[in-house]
Amino acid sequence: MILLTGATGYVGGRLLPLLEKQGYRVRGLARRPEVLRQKAGASTEVIAGDLLDRASLEAALCGVDAAYYLVHSMGSDRSFEEADRTAAGNFAEAAKRAGVNRIIYLGGLGSDEEKLSPHLRSRHEVGRILRESGVPLLEFRASVVIGSGSLSFEMIRALVERLPVMITPRWVRVLAQPIAIDDLLEYLLAALRLRVSQCAVYEIGGADQVSYGDIMREYARQRGLRRYMIPVPVLTPYLSSLWLGLVTPLYARVGRKLIESIIHPTVVRDDAARRTFGIRPVGIEEAIRRALACEERAFAETRWSDALSSCGEPRSWGGVRFGARLVDSRTVNVNVPVADAFAPIQAIGGATGWYGWNWLWRLRGFIDLLVGGAGMRRGRPHPALLKAGDTVDCWRVELLEPNRRLRLAAEMKLPGRAWLEFEVIGDGSLTSIRQTAIFEPVGWAGLAYWYALFPLHRLVFAGMLQGIARAALQKGNPQ
Repeated sequence: MILLTGATGYVGGRLLPLLEKQGYRVRGLARRPEVLRQKAGASTEVIAGDLLDRASLEAALCGVDAAYYLVHSMGSDRSFEEADRTAAGNFAEAAKRAGVNRIIYLGGLGSDEEKLSPHLRSRHEVGRILRESGVPLLEFRASVVIGSGSLSFEMIRALVERLPVMITPRWVRVLAQPIAIDDLLEYLLAALRLRVSQCAVYEIGGADQVSYGDIMREYARQRGLRRYMIPVPVLTPYLSSLWLGLVTPLYARVGRKLIESIIHPTVVRDDAARRTFGIRPVGIEEAIRRALACEERAFAETRWSDALSSCGEPRSWGGVRFGARLVDSRTVNVNVPVADAFAPIQAIGGATGWYGWNWLWRLRGFIDLLVGGAGMRRGRPHPALLKAGDTVDCWRVELLEPNRRLRLAAEMKLPGRAWLEFEVIGDGSLTSIRQTAIFEPVGWAGLAYWYALFPLHRLVFAGMLQGIARAALQKGNPQ
């Protein structure tokens, strides 16, 4: 039996399905078990508990052989050092009483000989408290984690995507040893198979030691962006955190604590991890490539209704950000069966038109022709039927699931990539139609394009969805 704490977090959320796939019995501990139940498989036991509540840990650790400690309190309103200290003490005591055979803990790199930031100091203190329990502890100390959704990667993405010219403080030149999320997870899984009778600390990192500036330049290269960095010596970590809050969507408190930690070099000085586990992590180029490829897979597999459910229907101006993509989604309910609701969607474009504001679609096609694009002249091969790969005016069918989902990929000239997706879900005679516009901007030009045309797109897409609803009602209830 394995106890997984932090199962709703970034690393724990990636680790959980891997443990399930490899056949381990997993028990997930969460303050909000209803959230974890939506992500966990049927074989995983979900239990309510809080590391700051010692009593709740008794049931969680009962019968557990190994426990993952993947929590921290950086987003806490209270002193996160105090919260981390209390949580680690509670967990260490409860694990010892329960007879746990090993604890696997993920901390942060940084030399104990330096005056560390509060965040890194707390990470090391948690490791010390867990070791003092007497339960064998495998402590991994990692640098920056490169993966879509990780805090450090999202900070780098936001800076590079939004700023053609960056004023870079001294911390941008500090060395780090970034590790790809896949390699980090491989270490965490390997820790279950390692024979252990005492505590050990393993420093882990990728193949390259690079500066944060190098990471940003490599991200820009892979995204096809040209970026300029102007170094300045006067931006303190505090001022940097304020600057970061202006240009990135990072949560202010967490961003400031992250910046305070970035000023310290986080590189591997002890190669015991490589000698012990035999894992050969990839370098920064491959780590970023994997992170971007992961977004492609997630985008292809995600139902936008699921992705948007956590934040509700996007009513705010500008849509909702999903990784590198911007999303505008809306729904309408119609009193017709699913097949009748999907029929006008499958007939969209060509001679049928776009169910609203057709003159604006023709104008957009004419502008696209002027700049060398496909325009609206291609039409579609059949007036009512489609298959993957077919053209629909300036779009191409990327995915078609009959009577369920249609996704079109834009082939017009754009400063980025765009998709238009329709999904129908029905229960008898009542069907919900969801229409989602997705845009992946490239650099500042892409962001300017999205936000400048968003009011017009909102008008056009709202009219299109209402037109589809009217056509569905006419088909389902012919006069």
